[in-house]
Amino acid sequence: MEQQTLQSLVEEISLKEFGKPFKHKALFNTRLRTTGGRYMLSSHNIELNIHYLHEHGMQELVGIIKHELCHYHLHIEGKGYQHRDRDFKELTKKVSAPRFCTPLPSQVSKKKTNPKYHAYQCKKCSQSYIRKRRMNTSRYACGKCKGRLSYLGEVIPEKSKQGRDWQFL
Repeated sequence: MEQQTLQSLVEEISLKEFGKPFKHKALFNTRLRTTGGRYMLSSHNIELNIHYLHEHGMQELVGIIKHELCHYHLHIEGKGYQHRDRDFKELTKKVSAPRFCTPLPSQVSKKKTNPKYHAYQCKKCSQSYIRKRRMNTSRYACGKCKGRLSYLGEVIPEKSKQGRDWQFL
């Protein structure tokens, strides 16, 4: 879909669903990753995530356009345009616009399913430490005895009856 086609689609939905014209620009923004679209308060333009069209189809894109047009028309009229405002909630319900968009499959797969942690052990008292972030062992000491730390490697959490156990990778 080209920018001109998108512009005419947004103008058509605005007239059909809201009975008001859309007088600003609607465009695709390829840099959007986690959101379906956004309404720009300063310029009154609407930016849409093109990945939703490719991965979810036209129906999802139309829902996102309706959602962003709710922000647009309420802001132009000086009413509550934010997600928490009553005016916004009522208008989204009236035009059957989704409150939230479904996550993109390409973005869901990027989330870490098994978070990795880093294991350290004191050379003096054998106190063990598990940390989310890797750290420079020469800059830190054991909190118990002030001994030197050694890096043991990456670990993943493993559920057990006693609580949380750690399995080395």
